[in-house]
Amino acid sequence: MKQFRAFVYKEFPHIYRDSRTMLILLVMPIVLICLFGFAITTEVKNSRVCVVDNMNDENSQRIISRVGANGYFVVAMQRHDVREVEQLMQRGEVDVVLILDRDMGVQVLVDGTEPNQAQMRAVYLQNILSDMQISGVNVRMLFNPQQKSEYNFVPAVIGMVIMLICAMMTSVSIVREKEMGTMEVLLASPIPSLTIILAKLVPYFVVSSVNVISVLILSKWLFALPMVTWSVAFSFLALSLVYILVALALGLLISTAVNSQLAAMLLSVLLIVPTVYLSGMIFPLESMPTVFQRVSSIVPARWYIGAARRLLVQGVEFGYVLREFGVLCVESVALVAISFKLFKTRLQ
Repeated sequence: MKQFRAFVYKEFPHIYRDSRTMLILLVMPIVLICLFGFAITTEVKNSRVCVVDNMNDENSQRIISRVGANGYFVVAMQRHDVREVEQLMQRGEVDVVLILDRDMGVQVLVDGTEPNQAQMRAVYLQNILSDMQISGVNVRMLFNPQQKSEYNFVPAVIGMVIMLICAMMTSVSIVREKEMGTMEVLLASPIPSLTIILAKLVPYFVVSSVNVISVLILSKWLFALPMVTWSVAFSFLALSLVYILVALALGLLISTAVNSQLAAMLLSVLLIVPTVYLSGMIFPLESMPTVFQRVSSIVPARWYIGAARRLLVQGVEFGYVLREFGVLCVESVALVAISFKLFKTRLQ
């Protein structure tokens, strides 16, 4: 028992001296509980509604007030031309369109890019109108009338896989050089250190680009995603290349923080947590608390998945995802700059 107690006593200093282990043991459970408690919900709240009111009477104003007062919807804007509503959905500015017309009655247009959320939004709005004793409501799904779940999850899974694989490959590759002691030898050579690191990143960038092209072909021919033009395919490829650069930069950043391949793989796998829970991949961002919505703005997968869904499902032009593309470009430049600065400091 003496030996057993001595062994147990010896293990405690090994644990609390390792800051990464303490972080995983103490902080990670709290983070996961908060994510499961607040971010994961089956409700769809704060859905943005665009109202096209061609009635302009007391009854239409009563409908608009009732929809706006409901906790599930926010009346984001009002328009008078029905032809604008599809472009508003393609730009990601609204989720539901409520059309009030004397001749056509009440119509509801829902963005069907995410089938489960679209169905719940339609049910919520139908319940509100039913409580007001309004019948004959015509509900129509745009962009995904068949409500196929693969239209929603395939772009999201692409974003998750790219982030996980690219970050893990880069971090493990560089950490392996550090473990073997060959990185210092490479940096001591006449070749600039920036050139050495870029030379290690380029092969992974090329391989990942080939993977994206393969995934694009599978998405079209296996899952029948409605990509109708070559411009959509090229736009998706350009978006994916920038996203790959972001993922590789994250792996480079991980490699500056750890000195073992096991730790690098662990941190790379942990990237799946924000990718799944804070990107809108499964759970709607609008239903999360404001704090989580703001935190999600720094998650690269949020911008990539949202843009990929609009490109692959809605078939929009590149201009409709220009904001997401710009955010990913800024994140890639910032991560590469920070990673290179920290990497040089660690190896001096």
